Amino acid sequence: MALKMRKNKSPKPPEPCMLTECMAIIAGAWAPNVIWELRAGPRRFSELRADIPPISAKVLSARLSELEERGVLYRHVRPTSPPSVEYELTELGAELIPALEGIVAVGHKLKQLRASSPRITEKGFSTPPDYSYPG
Repeated sequence: MALKMRKNKSPKPPEPCMLTECMAIIAGAWAPNVIWELRAGPRRFSELRADIPPISAKVLSARLSELEERGVLYRHVRPTSPPSVEYELTELGAELIPALEGIVAVGHKLKQLRASSPRITEKGFSTPPDYSYPG
């Protein structure tokens, strides 16, 4: 016997969906990390590679190009010998920092929950949560 489909009681997002718009800006592997590392000021490619050790040069290059196209960061070529390139957040990029700080705060809470509860793993709950109310 099929279960009856329940109606979603959440309010519909406005058109176009602002959540989708914002997530499209920071989409891509390592994109939030790149934005996070640029929050304190301009960084060169090699500095970003050192800031985010697991990222490959190929992926970092792709993310920087994508974030520049999306208007999140500027790419400045410095007239030095040899030429150097610095990346820095645009006004839009800087506006994303509070959202990323909120995600980081939730991440810290999840880490504490994992440490205090054996049934919570990095992939979620190892056993279903108990939603019963005490009393």
